[in-house]
Amino acid sequence: MKALLFMLDKGVFRLVSWVTQLLLLSAVAAAFYQVVARFVLQSPADWSEAWSRAALIWTVMLGLCLALRQGAMLSVDVVRLWVGTRTQHWLDVAVLLSCLGFFGLLACLGGQMAWRVRFQTMPSLEWSISWVYIAIPIGAVLAMLGLLARWMEKPPAAVVDATQL
Repeated sequence: MKALLFMLDKGVFRLVSWVTQLLLLSAVAAAFYQVVARFVLQSPADWSEAWSRAALIWTVMLGLCLALRQGAMLSVDVVRLWVGTRTQHWLDVAVLLSCLGFFGLLACLGGQMAWRVRFQTMPSLEWSISWVYIAIPIGAVLAMLGLLARWMEKPPAAVVDATQL
């Protein structure tokens, strides 16, 4: 199990991080080009808005798995403070299972949606729109991997204002 976690951390999540950064950079560059083309060159580009939107969708879905892996998602810990240590463990398991269920459902429905729109094209890029929709199931599956990797690592409890939660 430790070998799988190490491989995910060093391989898959590092690759996802690089791809996410490049997609975000390309979205910013395309949006900047659109502003220059529209207001300076007086000839707006039709592809830059579609590319920026698609790149940002991919960035969000891939960034989700990175945030879950690092434990950077916002959590509400009020209930954890009210229950005992033993109950906290079961609460954590319930939260993990509900998140895995949600992302599993998201992957299933996102895959169905990507399949349904496979013949539709984005007019400005002339690509199948399913290349954008496929970000949903891919991001959801990677989010499940990030959740499981974080769970297997058993990180220390969060500390807020020198109070251990």
